[in-house]
Amino acid sequence: MSEAGANQPVLKRGWSVRVRLLAIALLPTLVILPLLLGVTMYRWSAKFDSLLISKVNGDLTIAHQYLSRLLEASGEHVFALGASSEFRDTLGAGTPAALANYLERSRQNLGLDFLFMVDRQGRISASAPFRAGQTRTDWPVIGSALAGTSSTAMDLFSNDELQAIAPVLAERARLELVPTPNAVPTAQDTETRGMVVHSASPVTLADGSKAALVGGILLNQNLVFIDTINDLVYREASLPEGSQGTATLFLDDVRISTNVRLFEGRRALGTRVSGAVRAAVLDEGKVWLDRAFVVNDWYVSAYEPITDSFGKRVGMLYVGFLEAPFKTAKYETWLTIAFAFLVVTAISVPIFLRWARGIFKPLENMAGTITKVESGDLGARTGVTRAHDEVGRVALHLDGLLDRLQQRDRELREWNEELNRRVEERTHELQMANHQLEATTKQLIMSEKLAAIGEITAGVAHEMNNPIAVMQGNLEVVRSLLGEQTEVARTEFRLIDEQIHRISQIVTKLLQFAKPEEYAGYVERHSAPEVISDCLPLVQHLMNRAQIELVRDDRATRLVLMNRTELQQVLVNLIVNAIHAMPDGGTLTLRDFDQDLDGRAGLVIEIADTGVGMSEEIIAKVFDPFFTTKRREGTGLGLSISQTLVTRQGGKISLESAPGKGTTFSIWLPEAS
Repeated sequence: MSEAGANQPVLKRGWSVRVRLLAIALLPTLVILPLLLGVTMYRWSAKFDSLLISKVNGDLTIAHQYLSRLLEASGEHVFALGASSEFRDTLGAGTPAALANYLERSRQNLGLDFLFMVDRQGRISASAPFRAGQTRTDWPVIGSALAGTSSTAMDLFSNDELQAIAPVLAERARLELVPTPNAVPTAQDTETRGMVVHSASPVTLADGSKAALVGGILLNQNLVFIDTINDLVYREASLPEGSQGTATLFLDDVRISTNVRLFEGRRALGTRVSGAVRAAVLDEGKVWLDRAFVVNDWYVSAYEPITDSFGKRVGMLYVGFLEAPFKTAKYETWLTIAFAFLVVTAISVPIFLRWARGIFKPLENMAGTITKVESGDLGARTGVTRAHDEVGRVALHLDGLLDRLQQRDRELREWNEELNRRVEERTHELQMANHQLEATTKQLIMSEKLAAIGEITAGVAHEMNNPIAVMQGNLEVVRSLLGEQTEVARTEFRLIDEQIHRISQIVTKLLQFAKPEEYAGYVERHSAPEVISDCLPLVQHLMNRAQIELVRDDRATRLVLMNRTELQQVLVNLIVNAIHAMPDGGTLTLRDFDQDLDGRAGLVIEIADTGVGMSEEIIAKVFDPFFTTKRREGTGLGLSISQTLVTRQGGKISLESAPGKGTTFSIWLPEAS
């Protein structure tokens, strides 16, 4: 016993079992879980704020499109009027009164605030409202029309210029400035300039001289214009209860058309934007996407600069919605989660403590017994006579082991020597088995992941098909109801069609990934060079745009057995990826040649580029579903689907790549029997 005791290591006193068990029981609940909750809520809050900014950015896009369409429509109306036979007939009659009456009727029909005809000397020969005189000819819009080209832009008219056109326009443009918190200090107390949608179209007078037909819409206090933008951007139920959408047109930093309320019943006309927004948008020409103080409250806001025909920033277009309801919802969510955590903690901690006491008490008895045995008292026992749980059974086993300890000590030493010998003999076998086990485990894990992703993807794709069908159907109904009026929103309808088609393509890719067996077509024998040649017209426009040189090396004589469309899909996907990897041009090499693999006859198709290449980290993930390096496009399914299609035909797809040295994808397919 003295020799055995001398060989035992000296144990340093550390934390007791009681303390460690309590730490194990309470650490996840009181430390780790709060940290995880804090990190999760922080990331959720940042994502929540990011979504609000994304929404207001989309709202600004809609408002910008409407303003652009207004400019386009105004220019088209003036051009169509100047090119109409009725206008030429009236102009040829030579009666100024008749021409002025015709312009007045046309102005009212087209919804313009003024319409006049001016020659190269700036003389107004006819106008509506009925006023004559001189006007500036240095406007780029008028200068372009006198040079023979129609033009439309946003321009600022002085109050005198508006007065010369029509006194009512000058009066409408005049706004008393309202002192506004956070605005840049100014000595000005009145804004008299007018922001005008300014359009001009070339016309030829009866004597053959050139003139310009000029029309405009004054946007100051144009409530129909600003309310239309607000109704387009913030439709009913597009915002949560308590929030409200707003839209504003600024001349410089002054609100000249807005639905922001100064107080109940009065719009905030004449109020000014904050100094921070003015500096970013008007001074630096940036788009503001952030929260901002608007008149009397905080809004999630978007501002973009407006430039006139001289290229100067003269105003801003704004959309935004009240921030308070979203902030309240976020705080309520935080409080709910915190309260739920406290409730769970209050319930679970007493239970954990009680369970821990049932564990560490028997363990302390066993620790005392072992200490006595180590000090020489072989008769020491735990004293447990009946086991109620696993710890009790361990105590009983400990007593039995102590009874047999001395007897088995000699046998254990002999067994130890035998085991050492066997371990040495089996080391190599275990290493080989371990490698095989790791490979099998990785394959099983990947199979389970792909199966789970497939089920989820199929469900999502099928659920998306229903709203896509409803959107397409309702879009056709809208076209049918609008009839010829659809031309007014032709651009918007085209954008909607393109986005719906894009969604449909994504859904098809999801379904093809989730259930490839349902999308498998019939197979037939094909020549690899012929299939490659059929693919090239599909990507020729991308190659031309990127200035990519194509190199062909066709040496394959064998045929492959595969669905032609699926093989084209694989090749086109790999070719497009290669083109995207060479944004500044390069060489795309397409090779095919016969090659056997593992005793099987077949052929290889290689797609090689001289692009940016891939790192080892990206290569390891490139065939994973939904993995993509294209942040704003792509679904991440292209290479995964390609691998599925090739593998299903008994083939194999692989790649070689290094950063800065390009990438080569190799497809091996068995020969058609």
